[in-house]
Amino acid sequence: MTQAPARRTVTRRRPDREIAALALPAFGALVAEPLFVMADSAIVGHLGTAQLAGLGVASALLTTAVSVFVFLAYATTAAVARRVGAGDLQAAIRQGMDGIWLALLLGAAVIAIALPAAPALVDLFGASHTAAPYATTYLRVSSLGIPAMLVVLAATGVLRGLQDTRTPLYVAVAGFVANAALNAGLVYGAGLGIAGSAWGTVIAQCGMAVVYLVVVVRGARRHGTSLRPDAAGIRASAQAGVPLLVRTLSLRAILMIATAVAARLGDADIAAHQIILSLWSLLAFALDAIAIAGQAIIGRFLGAGDTDGAREACRRMVQWGIAVGAVLGLAVIVARPVFLPLFTGDATVKDTALPALLVVALSQPICGVVFVLDGVLMGAGDGPYLAAAMLLTLAVFAPAALLVPVFGGGLTALWAAMTLMMAVRLLTLWLRTRSGRWLVTGATR
Repeated sequence: MTQAPARRTVTRRRPDREIAALALPAFGALVAEPLFVMADSAIVGHLGTAQLAGLGVASALLTTAVSVFVFLAYATTAAVARRVGAGDLQAAIRQGMDGIWLALLLGAAVIAIALPAAPALVDLFGASHTAAPYATTYLRVSSLGIPAMLVVLAATGVLRGLQDTRTPLYVAVAGFVANAALNAGLVYGAGLGIAGSAWGTVIAQCGMAVVYLVVVVRGARRHGTSLRPDAAGIRASAQAGVPLLVRTLSLRAILMIATAVAARLGDADIAAHQIILSLWSLLAFALDAIAIAGQAIIGRFLGAGDTDGAREACRRMVQWGIAVGAVLGLAVIVARPVFLPLFTGDATVKDTALPALLVVALSQPICGVVFVLDGVLMGAGDGPYLAAAMLLTLAVFAPAALLVPVFGGGLTALWAAMTLMMAVRLLTLWLRTRSGRWLVTGATR
């Protein structure tokens, strides 16, 4: 860890205005991402049930593969923001280029695995014999776009670190529109079926990656930054990403355990769980937007050696997290009777979901603080602690969730276990931020 040789003065903007300026566009970009899958589903769904089932399996595999590498955005944001705070834009963009080169290398490795392994992966996910060929086709074609998807993640991290969340919003919206148009044209106009949907997504993702690269390359040329791959820089980016990879895998394991337990509870429970999980994910986008603002702002303050500014920003964003979480929780309570009929007409499923939704609503202020503190520590580059904390959370959650079918309580008890999981995260994150050990200043951690 390095300390800044001298304290720099950072221009402290009005905190609420700055948080909103970063968080609102970030929320828009986050919401645009699942719209890709929704557009594909809407178009492919008219081809037939087998095609839609195949898309569902392939999309689950692709989403899992890409989400594992979300550290490309998080680690890059923190590293770039630190250098911005230190006043070294050339080094900031150089750090971003290292992240982009790492994304390309990881993307190539994923393609090398996905293309030959596609049939086995589809079979592992339990696709039916009628859906499997469509899933394999979609997975093989779409995997060609994974390098572009990972470049988008890394480049998004670069721009967030540069305190720019508007450009990612514009690119995400344009990408969604292009994806929908290409899908419709290739699936029906060109008669390519599900392969056309996959090619449309690949082309849209590649287009988004090109736009990002143009923006980053222009910045590199403006500040005299080399575009060549640097082995040491790429290795450093990978090392910084490993703890966040562990954190992400632990979180994915928690969600998979929750789904597996819900499936053991019965058909009505798993159906209600999927509805609630969809809502929980949507609420997470709103809270994650504040966390993204935290990554950018905290990294900038610490890069400038301004620990007081970092503490004040953390305090204010926690207040934002509580307030937004409370509003979201109230909205869930009020909208429960209207929300559920949008997804199901089954009275049993609705009765199962209603009390569990109440648990979700009451937990939103906790979730708000957790997301904010998670973003603060990411912005501080405190990845090893985040990895250890999430492993501890997984160790607490797993037995609690697995005991739900034994002791009863159904889906409501399972989501109480999910709330326990968030409470454990809150405790570990609060203890860390209270200790002040995350306040490591300097252009690099």
